[in-house]
Amino acid sequence: MASVSSMTVSRVINGEANVRPTTRDAVNAAIAALSYSPNPAARSLAGAAPVRIGLLYSNPSAAYLSEFLVGSLDQASRSDVQVVIEKCELGDHEIEVARHLIDSGIDGLILPSPLCDSLKLIKTIAGEGIPAVLVGSGRPAGDLNAVSIDEYSAAHAMTGHILSLGHHRIGFVIGNPEQTASDERLRGYRDALVKAGIPVDDALIVQGLFTYRSGLDAAEKLLDVPNPPTAIFASNDDMAAACVAVAHRRGLDVPGDLTVCGFDDTTLATAIWPELTTIHQPIADMSRAAVEMLVSTIRRPRANDDRQQHIVLDFTLVRRQSDAAPRRRPPSRSAHTA
Repeated sequence: MASVSSMTVSRVINGEANVRPTTRDAVNAAIAALSYSPNPAARSLAGAAPVRIGLLYSNPSAAYLSEFLVGSLDQASRSDVQVVIEKCELGDHEIEVARHLIDSGIDGLILPSPLCDSLKLIKTIAGEGIPAVLVGSGRPAGDLNAVSIDEYSAAHAMTGHILSLGHHRIGFVIGNPEQTASDERLRGYRDALVKAGIPVDDALIVQGLFTYRSGLDAAEKLLDVPNPPTAIFASNDDMAAACVAVAHRRGLDVPGDLTVCGFDDTTLATAIWPELTTIHQPIADMSRAAVEMLVSTIRRPRANDDRQQHIVLDFTLVRRQSDAAPRRRPPSRSAHTA
């Protein structure tokens, strides 16, 4: 059905890298159409050793984690590998969990955000010689494979979009300061303002933690500024949803009185009213790519090639109902009656 050899089909199923994207898509389409699945017993007889990969997570956003797991498990099923999922907390606990997985005989590790920026964890994994893939880092470590988007360009594009609507006072909610993606998004926001000739006002930049609760606190601070912003760009959808909630609680219309934009395009972006204008980060596709890359590294190690892969996927600015041009406020009632 795919008009390729059985060897090519085998390469696609085994996650090998030496297959053209168009050919890989054709084979995967045929697999889906035929409901094809490898025979585990036959693979075992052929000498294919079972592969077990570990997935560590420590992310406060349930929506982000849900999409990441869907993509990971889907690709793991296609690649016929087992996934061991472990939760850990940032600090020394991630080292303990990682060592436990490595000692159990795990073949490789996937580290989604924020663990992808844990230098202690990365150093531990590199020292053990275990293959790993970092997912979602703003500045991936050079000694491990990585999958990401261009965080800087995405934030720059969103800020430019808000500016194009006519907003000049744009508040910004920073993500977790321990994550490199937060720095890149802040840098993109700042540079877009400078490019437009608008001075960066530090009073309009507040710290968040990528959590809904931190978004509530950040929104209160921004809206209490003497000359409050007409738009808020939050570094993820959880914090953007919190900004919408605070605006509603204060009797502000979104987007009539306040434009609010997010980042990630998780399910939360369309679960609130109004639905969020946001940056679509292909979270599930990123996790699929990470599993495919890791499995390929495990099954086809290249002893003479120490170069690491860094895949950068495309982002998309998705416009919904939470943004609009700044409202021209009518004169006050006292001035009108006078």
